[in-house]
Amino acid sequence: MNKNLTTLNWLLWPAIALMLVSKGVFAADCPSGIKAITNEDAQVLVEVLAHRVKPLTKCELEAEAQAWLLLLKAKVAEISNAEVAAIFKKEEIKKAKKIEAALKDLKEAKQDADRKGAKEASQEAKEALKEAKQVETKLARDAALQKEIEAAKTKAKKEGKSVVASDKTKEAKADLKTALFKHVTSLMDERTALIDRLNVVLTELKAKGGKIKEYDAYIKAVSGIKVDVTDASATWTMIAGWLMSAEGGIRWAMNIVQFVVIVFVFYLLSIVAGKAAQKGFAKAKHISILLRDFLVLSARRLVLLIGFFVGISALEVNIGPVLAVIGAAGFVIAFALQNSLSNFASGILMLIYRPFDIDDMINVAGVFGKVESMHLLSTQLRTPDNQLVIVPNNSVWGDVITNVTGITRRRIDLVFGIGYNDDIDKAQSVLEEIVNGHELVLKEPEPVVKLHELADSSVNFVCRPWVKPDDYWDVYWDITRAVKRRFDAEGVSIPFPQRDVHIYQETTSTT
Repeated sequence: MNKNLTTLNWLLWPAIALMLVSKGVFAADCPSGIKAITNEDAQVLVEVLAHRVKPLTKCELEAEAQAWLLLLKAKVAEISNAEVAAIFKKEEIKKAKKIEAALKDLKEAKQDADRKGAKEASQEAKEALKEAKQVETKLARDAALQKEIEAAKTKAKKEGKSVVASDKTKEAKADLKTALFKHVTSLMDERTALIDRLNVVLTELKAKGGKIKEYDAYIKAVSGIKVDVTDASATWTMIAGWLMSAEGGIRWAMNIVQFVVIVFVFYLLSIVAGKAAQKGFAKAKHISILLRDFLVLSARRLVLLIGFFVGISALEVNIGPVLAVIGAAGFVIAFALQNSLSNFASGILMLIYRPFDIDDMINVAGVFGKVESMHLLSTQLRTPDNQLVIVPNNSVWGDVITNVTGITRRRIDLVFGIGYNDDIDKAQSVLEEIVNGHELVLKEPEPVVKLHELADSSVNFVCRPWVKPDDYWDVYWDITRAVKRRFDAEGVSIPFPQRDVHIYQETTSTT
């Protein structure tokens, strides 16, 4: 019975789903009439706004985004009008300077004509005067520009600066232009505040499946500061205003201070993490010194990396795109640095399998020396004659590795030759006495002293004592010196290669 009901449910589910979709339960489009509620106070705190938009649905958030976008659009339009007013005021000042220059030229022309006795000024001076009067009388203002000019005057008065109402003198026009640029800076602060609040809504909308690409494009297009570098006074006014504004220079100064503090704190934490990791890994005897140093260094760098990204977020930089760029660039870098990555992989394998450790004497890639350090790309060896050799990890891991000191016992192979006329039993007794009497020679395994071969010029004995790796050369040199002294004292010769030459004489018969 239950099996039949389950089958019936599976058969009826497509029809039920179709009915729900037709009734709009799963409709993709949002219902009309949703009104925004968070934009009533345009100066609401960003933290408060973040909590208010949290319970909203995707459709409600889209309405909120549209409402905040309209506020931003209105503010951008206000900024544009103020900037246009400033541009016209700048052009008006330029024209006033031209008029002043034309009147000056006319005055000089009249004075020159009077001195020469001319009855009238030159035609060029008349034209200059005519043009100056036309420019002066054709300075029209529309309603929007006049509104922004009045707003700038009002702001300047609030700041305690007098602005001539008629703004017909050169000084009054310059003051009014400065007030206009300061007004633009204050409007930009308000625009930044609106962008911050719109970004809060967009972040929540994106988290709930909304599309914010067009919003981001609009914000990117209308944000920023445009400075006319050809006008020194305007440039300085804009820069000074931005530096002293709460949403501009002061805000970024606080962000930079936060970045420095965060990075410094995480630097201290990285030192603490490194010491803690070193103390913890020191108790693990199965971990090599190389692996321990690598893990300690990795712990420090990981903490620093986290601190760097936290500091970047304090600079109001979106970490998501940064990580995406790093990921995309990683592929290109990996392709360009194939050899380095091969060395990196070899370094990781050596850390895992531990073919050698710090202070081990190894023979690898044609180099014999003591391991001083190993990085992810190379291994540093110190040769017996004090040369520092840096070998790529790929060459180390891809070659035969001979670890001389990676064992607890090592055998010394010595060969001593005596003359054919010497007593071999006496020589063997002397060698056994010397080897067994040395304090650094191990008792286990037992040393071997045997007659080895009858060579061309000598009878050779092999002498093979076992020692600790650190005592190898001391025992080697001590036994060699002792054998020479005892053979000389016991009358045992140490022959050197020699050759017998036989001379045959032939006599020739003469006839």
